[in-house]
Amino acid sequence: MGPIEGWQRAMPFDDLWIGDAVGLELAGVPVLLVNIEDEVRAYVDSCPHQGSKLSEGELAGRELTCGTHRWEFDALTGQGINPAGSRLSRLPLRVQDGMIEVMVEAGRSVLRRGVER
Repeated sequence: MGPIEGWQRAMPFDDLWIGDAVGLELAGVPVLLVNIEDEVRAYVDSCPHQGSKLSEGELAGRELTCGTHRWEFDALTGQGINPAGSRLSRLPLRVQDGMIEVMVEAGRSVLRRGVER
């Protein structure tokens, strides 16, 4: 049996409260879910700087800060704030029957400087 890919059920939409950032693993891919004012986004749970888990950082309003080296991102757009040239790796997301689902590719990971492999 090959790796599982495609839409993966993550969690009930109602369980991800406004202001929450939750890290989980779907089909072997580390995923970060954030809820910014009822807009949910999914990113690979890996800082583009050195791969630290963003779910171990802080979310304050729209600002997501990596807990390791304090890189900052706009959690709604994924755009870097400090440094501005960085960007999070966004994953497709949908809500079906009250469940958050994320499209993942098995084995996907992010290396330093935001380069995907």
